[in-house]
Amino acid sequence: MNNGAFIEAEIAWFGRVLQRRLVLHAREVSGSVLDGLPPPDLPPSLPYADGVRAAGLSPDERLVLMLALAPQLRPQMLDMLLSQNEATGRRFTEFGGTPANDHGFRPTRETALFLLAGEDMNQRLEALRLFAPKARLQAARMLAVPEEDGEVGLSTALTIGRKWLDRLTGAGAELHFPPGFPAQLIETPYGEADLVLTGTAREEVDGLLAWARHEPLVMEDWGLKRHLKPGYRALFHGPPGTGKTMTAAVLGKMLDLPVYRVDLSRVVSKWIGETEKNLGALFDKAAERRMLLFFDEADALFGKRGDTQSANDRHANQQIAYLLQRIEDCPGLVILASNLKGNIDAAFARRFQASVYFAVPEAAERLILWRKLFGALPGLTLGADAMRALARDYPLSGGSLINVLRGVALRLAEGEPVGLEAVRAEAEREAVKAGVLAG
Repeated sequence: MNNGAFIEAEIAWFGRVLQRRLVLHAREVSGSVLDGLPPPDLPPSLPYADGVRAAGLSPDERLVLMLALAPQLRPQMLDMLLSQNEATGRRFTEFGGTPANDHGFRPTRETALFLLAGEDMNQRLEALRLFAPKARLQAARMLAVPEEDGEVGLSTALTIGRKWLDRLTGAGAELHFPPGFPAQLIETPYGEADLVLTGTAREEVDGLLAWARHEPLVMEDWGLKRHLKPGYRALFHGPPGTGKTMTAAVLGKMLDLPVYRVDLSRVVSKWIGETEKNLGALFDKAAERRMLLFFDEADALFGKRGDTQSANDRHANQQIAYLLQRIEDCPGLVILASNLKGNIDAAFARRFQASVYFAVPEAAERLILWRKLFGALPGLTLGADAMRALARDYPLSGGSLINVLRGVALRLAEGEPVGLEAVRAEAEREAVKAGVLAG
């Protein structure tokens, strides 16, 4: 089930409850509107379900949440509340709400009380507690408060906070950073089938995926949040071009998470004095919405530290301590990448749940990459023996093979006849450049 399908199920449940309330109201019958109509079970790893689970919402609160969301997701569902009382020729006062021009019915808190309690005074008093300042919907800021004066009454429009709308729908807008700040949303055309990892690396990546998919079950349903920190922190280390960034981007795609890449080497060189402010804002956003944070060149900031000889050294250590704490407290997925694990301070490395080594692929993995990259290139035919020979003779990383592919594609685009020797020439040039063959 995807997020949209689950929201459809939640909307369908809301529709059944609303219809029951209207029937009970027409018959002048009181009673609990939710008896025999429980909300759908919350599946794991979907934005809407994760948000509801994280906020700890009861069925009553889920009903109010969907009422607030209805004008955004399915406004026509509320049209029945625009009906008029035949005796007075006016809308039913007990329905609350206001007409919203061409946008149908806009619910208010009075609408929520009607939905939950009808005209039963005891039930209304109970439902009023959902709007107390310390109640879950209010404390988590799921319901927006009017900006004019902050006063909240039963006639106040029931609207969802923008942050929660983005989180629940999984449609959060791209973050905006100060000009020049080295953080950007990264995407990839690759998918899970394109990951070529060694056995150990595959196991570590699978562990990360398992945590992301089952964290709500482990933390909430099993009650282990008393013992375990939320979120997951992983170190990706290995030579350049071995797939660290691509793997992070693919993980984001598999988990339906936006991936934000931060180049820590540029943070250090360009933002001395601003690091806490700017990266602090990034972590604040990560706490508000689902995302994967990918920190490149991590050893630039988390490398081995020597004695503090100057005020700058002490300030740098303060920055590091601050970021270590923010990373540990981040409730989402955080991946740091380094070309050499030995550059990372040991005290920091111990804080990772996973350490994934991205090695230069062996001949068997290289053969898979050659087949994936060159197997369907128009105008090029390489037999099975040729592919095996190329994979055996050139110990290239995936990034280097991409460069070979570019060179071969350009030759083909120029109309050159390209066979095995031409491919070898491109592979030879790249191997020399990468330092794996003598020039």
